[in-house]
Amino acid sequence: MSIFVALAEPNRRAILDLLLHDEQPVGAIVDSLDIGQPTVSKHLKVLREAGLVTMRIDANKRIYGLRTQPLAELDEWLTPYRRRWADRLDALEQYLDSTEPSPLTHQGDTT
Repeated sequence: MSIFVALAEPNRRAILDLLLHDEQPVGAIVDSLDIGQPTVSKHLKVLREAGLVTMRIDANKRIYGLRTQPLAELDEWLTPYRRRWADRLDALEQYLDSTEPSPLTHQGDTT
């Protein structure tokens, strides 16, 4: 499964947010989200297949953790696109700074 498909679903992104700082058992993930355990398990399966989470068994609990490597690869892929948008936003800022204020701009309300 593609990382993009996995990240497209808001509940899966919420699960990754929960795993950002520490591993979590499935029960804690269920308790933190407003969805049932079977749905959480399905989302965890998708995230696992996309390589975004790890799973280990501790006694009778399944503990999930975040894998940062796929996200680092995604960030690396996005870098040129981010740079392009930053350049365009900088150009827009320069243009806006160079234009005269609109006569519709209020300098202060005297009423």
